[in-house]
Amino acid sequence: MRKRLFIAASCLALLHATASAQTDIDGIMMTKNNFCSGVMYSHSSWTNYWEGKLKRNNENLGRVSTRMIGVMGNYGITDKLNVLFSAPYVSTKASAGTLHGMKGVQDLSLFVKWMPIEVKVGKGDFSAYAIGGYSFPLTNYAADFLPLSIGLRSRNISLRAMADYQLGRVFVTGSGTWVQRSNITIDRTSYYTTEMHITNKVDMPDAASFNVRAGYRYGGIIAEAVLDNWTTLGGFDITRNNMPFPSNEMNATRLGANFKYEMNKAIPGLSLIGGGNYAIAGRNMGQATTVYGGIFYIVNFKGKKSSVQPSSSKTN
Repeated sequence: MRKRLFIAASCLALLHATASAQTDIDGIMMTKNNFCSGVMYSHSSWTNYWEGKLKRNNENLGRVSTRMIGVMGNYGITDKLNVLFSAPYVSTKASAGTLHGMKGVQDLSLFVKWMPIEVKVGKGDFSAYAIGGYSFPLTNYAADFLPLSIGLRSRNISLRAMADYQLGRVFVTGSGTWVQRSNITIDRTSYYTTEMHITNKVDMPDAASFNVRAGYRYGGIIAEAVLDNWTTLGGFDITRNNMPFPSNEMNATRLGANFKYEMNKAIPGLSLIGGGNYAIAGRNMGQATTVYGGIFYIVNFKGKKSSVQPSSSKTN
């Protein structure tokens, strides 16, 4: 059995304006020697946010929006081992007040995705995955200017376990991720959290997330519903009427939908993606609505016509 398909991309835009391309989080693999790359655009905005558990708005900010243009790719070392990358350009803006938005290249994310198990279970196909990732800032952007910073400047190591089950044209995928985040340096010599710190070093709490997606996958078409959660393992709440801080506890639960269409008959190897999500719960986060779209193309480095097959096709 083989699941051979370019990985549908989506974008996660949070209050702190970190754009994370999630091409590493679905239950499909790139075929050996095939390279898929493309560009994705996303727009996220919010007017209400959670200050701790208190949901409120801030007329001094108005609507906070984040735009991201990301370049990303996926290469199949083997049918069971893929390497992926993404690098976004992010810009932020507030519609009211005196705070100016920021823009710039954010972080480079690198992932290795391994599928050690692929077996028949009942009438369906079960696959298990292990994913490791590392991300680091590409520019010296300011992290201590939330909610208009383009990122948090930490170096992150992530480990993810994932399982996928497909029965006919219907599938469900679930994953859990642990993220270790490095400490960061900010442009001031003291700051207050729940106590005074006479330093420019900030201890960043680690984080965990889970993701569940289910839907239709057949013949180069994917339509799925997605529920994901991000939980910071530590940190503190935004104090009343204060700006967010990089080491705040930032939690969010989002509900969304993703779509993908492979133009195999018209232009083999070309794929279009789209979708969006909405924050249904959170803590020290903006209640953001995010929409995105992108275009991707597959190149076969064997020099032959693309051998990428629909995700539903199985060969023994």
